[in-house]
Amino acid sequence: MRTSRKALLGTAAAAIALILTACSGGGTASPAASEDGAGPEPTSIKIGFNPGPYLEMFQDGIRPVLEEEGYAVETVDFTDGIVVNVAVSTGEIDANIMQHPVYMDFVNAQEGIDNAALVQVPTPNMALFGGKLSSLDDVADGSTVTVPNAPSNLYRALLVLRDIGWVDFDDVDDPNTADLSIITDNPKNLNITPIENAQQVPALQDVDYAVIQGNFIVAGGLDYDDALAVEDQPIEFSNIVAIRAEDVETDWAQAIKAAYESPEFIDYITSDPQYGGYNLPAWFE
Repeated sequence: MRTSRKALLGTAAAAIALILTACSGGGTASPAASEDGAGPEPTSIKIGFNPGPYLEMFQDGIRPVLEEEGYAVETVDFTDGIVVNVAVSTGEIDANIMQHPVYMDFVNAQEGIDNAALVQVPTPNMALFGGKLSSLDDVADGSTVTVPNAPSNLYRALLVLRDIGWVDFDDVDDPNTADLSIITDNPKNLNITPIENAQQVPALQDVDYAVIQGNFIVAGGLDYDDALAVEDQPIEFSNIVAIRAEDVETDWAQAIKAAYESPEFIDYITSDPQYGGYNLPAWFE
């Protein structure tokens, strides 16, 4: 039943609805008096990132806007999606920019934390690339295909494979429950193997095909022009800035939101060819 995909929007709507509740409040840290007595020092904002395009996007398009508003910004690199979410929850960092709301909800439930979506960000699409085989027409009985092993991104990969007619499966209301057992038809007897996101690009030469998450496509140096199929990205899989739910109304959080919605950032994204083909928030139109 294909109509059940609409149920996925419930999770995203609950998270992204917070984007529309912009109010002002207090910052995460009280500004300290400067040593020369000239006034308070800038409020510091610490933001975590995983590998991918989001750090460069932030450094070049968002950081200048925040610093112009008087904020001091620090960035921290992480390699694990769960650790970077826990770091937000515990206050080690103030925000992270590396995930979609469906994955955030999964980590929230698993770790018993309460992170929330602040604002949607431009997001590269998931795509199918050839490894040992170079075209869709080359697919054969038993061809090997890697997909991400996180359930929600595995589900996205299956959507890509279904769109090109390689598999069929039962839709699920919660992508965080998806696994290969939902597949109902696999006419080519594809050998579909979930692996770690970060391993898909290095392993591409050893498999026939791979459906790879967008940030790892960018980080791995792949070119979308070489993709054999690109996802029609549902909004619930568009990435967001994640913060503690209690911080949504703070001044610094609303400053981040305003920076992503600013004309300066829109101009930065739309004028840089490397962001061509990204799924863009509605206010870019």
